[in-house]
Order: sequence, then C-alpha cells, then structure tokens
Amino acid sequence: MNDAVLWDSLERYLAAEGVRLDDVEWSGRVLRVLVDVEGGIDVGRISDLTSGVSRLLDGMDEVEGPYTLEVSSPGLERTLRRPGQFRTSVGRDVVMTVRTGQDTKRAIRGVLEAAEDDKCVVSVDGVNETVLMADIASAKTVFRWERGAKPGKRRKEASR
Repeated sequence: MNDAVLWDSLERYLAAEGVRLDDVEWSGRVLRVLVDVEGGIDVGRISDLTSGVSRLLDGMDEVEGPYTLEVSSPGLERTLRRPGQFRTSVGRDVVMTVRTGQDTKRAIRGVLEAAEDDKCVVSVDGVNETVLMADIASAKTVFRWERGAKPGKRRKEASR
C-alpha cells in the first residue's frame, strides 16, 4: 500500500468536492478517511462523500484485499499529527504530551496560538511556549463547554 498515492488521490477528489482531507488512517482492515469543511459537515454530505470515495478506491491498485471504509468528520476533539492539522486548529484549546528528555514527558494545556511546519506556539496561562513538532508525542484539540446563564435567570431579574 502506497500511503502517499492514496493520500494524494483522496485529497484531489475531496478538494474537487469542496471538502478538506483532514486525515487518513488504517486500523487493521478499517480505512478511516476524516474530512472537514468550514462550518462543519452533515451526515448527508458524509454519505455522498462515502459513495464517491468508495468508487475512487475501487479503481485504485494501492488498496488490496477486503477492507471497511469509514468516512467521517474529525469531531469536536481532534487528534493533531500533521502540521496542516495544527494550522487549521490555531485559536483552539489543545492538550499535548511533549518529550522533554530521553524517557520523560510533560503535559501542556493551553491555546494554540500559531503553527508552522516545524514548531507551534501554545499559550499556557498567558505565557507563550514554543514547542518543536519533533518533540510532540501526542496532541489533540479540546472542546471547552461554556457555562450559560441558568434558565429563568433573566425572567427573575426583569420582574424586579
């Protein structure tokens, strides 16, 4: 299996469909294709893309033997492995494990402020920290639930 050929073919097809290829991963005989579009993607669009990706893969020699195809969105909390994924996640909360020595790691949680091919900047408690991509053992975005006003609160204040 030539992963570069697979990635390039999927990326070209999905770009023509107005969708960005976020990731491709094999897990046993399951091929997961993660797609995204500005503003999110709905189930109907995922279904259409699954049909198109399936037809594309049926015509490729790079995919051998039986497999299960899963096309989905990366979700609210996404794994970050490639520089492009970091770039599209700038401004979001992230948590990452960073290698600090031969056998030591530390966790960082903050806001991803910038990302380049070889490094990123994370604001941790208001202090910017530069992290080399090569030192990142794992990283993902974290969805933060915002607390809203309690139901009925405005009504009580308005009746005063």
